[in-house]
Parts: sequence; C-alpha cells; structure tokens
Amino acid sequence: VQLVESGGGLVQAGGSLRLSCATSGFNFDDYAIGWFRQAPGKEREGVSCLGGTDGGTDYADSVKGRFTISTDNANKTVYLQMNSLKPEDTAVYYCAAEFTSSWCGLDSADFSSWGQGTQVTVSS
Repeated sequence: VQLVESGGGLVQAGGSLRLSCATSGFNFDDYAIGWFRQAPGKEREGVSCLGGTDGGTDYADSVKGRFTISTDNANKTVYLQMNSLKPEDTAVYYCAAEFTSSWCGLDSADFSSWGQGTQVTVSS
C-alpha cells in the first residue's frame, strides 16, 4: 500500500486548496481512505473519510460544509477540497488507508497505512 499526498501550500484565510492522495498497491474499492491532520503540539485528528464502496463518508464537525472528499477511481486518487480555510486549519495533512469495504471512521488508530503528509498553512 502506497499513499502520496500533494497539493499543500500557503493560502490566505478564506482561500481554497485541493489536496490529492495518489494511491497504489491495493484494490481501491476494498479500502477506506481517511484524511487526517496534525498541528504543532496537537494530537492527530480525523478530518474526513471515504469508506470503500459501501462505507459512505464522514467529516469532522470543524470542517463540515467547508471540506469535501472525493475520488477519481480511474486514477485511484482521493481528493480533499478545502474551501473557506481558516488559520486553525493549519497543519500537516495525511491520507491513510485501511482494508475494509463497509466502514468509514475518523480515529487514526483504525488506519494502518499512511502517507508522508503535506503542509497546509493558512495565514490570517
């Protein structure tokens, strides 16, 4: 299982970014994919997840209505569209994968494969 994030950067508050998670080495439909973030001095927190073919989606309350998770199945890529960004969204963002076809969760302990992360910085 390989996961490679990209798309991070520096953006002003109110702006948008789209993160990408390119996946390889596994059957895309059989895995849940999650987006997590970790700010300096804070614990890693779940942002959004997509549960294989039947697991649906979920979002942290702090990003509902602003962030959207989506997939390009042909290219086995998962996206996180982030709109109306706030300074408190500043963090390293990670994508993660876990073998399942009917589950989606925001607990990092439930995911076993991780990417290297991409930095998102939102200036005020």
